[in-house]
Amino acid sequence: MGRKKKGIPIHGWLIIDKPLEISSNNVVGKARWLTKAQKVGHGGTLDPLASGILPLAFGEATKTVSYVMDGTKTYRFEVTWGETRSTDDAEGEVTDTSTARPTRAEIEAALPAFIGAIEQIPPKYSALKIDGQRAYKLAREDKDIEMTARTVQIDDLKLIDCPDSDRAIFEVQCGKGTYVRSLGRDLGNKLGCLGYISMLRRTKVGPFDEKCAISLDSLEQIVHSEALFESLLAIETVLDDISALALNEEETQKIRNGMGFKTDLPDTETLRLMHNDKLVALAKVEDGLVRPFRVFNY
Repeated sequence: MGRKKKGIPIHGWLIIDKPLEISSNNVVGKARWLTKAQKVGHGGTLDPLASGILPLAFGEATKTVSYVMDGTKTYRFEVTWGETRSTDDAEGEVTDTSTARPTRAEIEAALPAFIGAIEQIPPKYSALKIDGQRAYKLAREDKDIEMTARTVQIDDLKLIDCPDSDRAIFEVQCGKGTYVRSLGRDLGNKLGCLGYISMLRRTKVGPFDEKCAISLDSLEQIVHSEALFESLLAIETVLDDISALALNEEETQKIRNGMGFKTDLPDTETLRLMHNDKLVALAKVEDGLVRPFRVFNY
């Protein structure tokens, strides 16, 4: 017999509005400690200096984290003009300055160049690995590191406001792997005035937005009540884009045992298998067989 897992079996998504100055991993740790859950993970890191939507996956929901990570994200951010910083945000040291300031019209004219599939060089202070080590670790050790440009997808980029000549506020919808810090830096460079991110807030991740979110303080209040389970979203919330197939009892048992069953359906990449409105597995259809590749046990 396998060893019984420690903790409470909680399954689903809990969306936290992450406050400033706490890491995503610390939020996960606090949520695990508060809820005593067996397993908790998160759906996409937010820097300590960023606030906003941090989806937490509990239990079997951790098997679907990749579907959140691959989803579109929306950020609201502020760029302060006139300086570059070592970290491309307010935490770093000033590395260069400029007295130039862009007009609203100049900012608007620069935005189309940053929409679509664009090449972007990630910040040196990032969690990307270079020769097996985190880039930020090498940067802190003053190692000379070369960050390689990569293609990222930006679906939309809007100028929201210019509170004064030194700052501009934007909203961006972007795909996996986009660094908003790089976007702010590159905007400043294109406009010839330099710039760094002075505020960053994630407002949406995949299907999750601010309406779904609760604060860490709220989690402390509801953790020992039914309100915790009322705040949990179903595992399949992140799988809404995937076609669903309803199973009967016999098919469900086969799938739970890792077996497939015959079907007239055409070959397809991914299907969401449901029984009595409950997620049973993710599967592929190959050569007239429904084959599970991820089974959920809860």
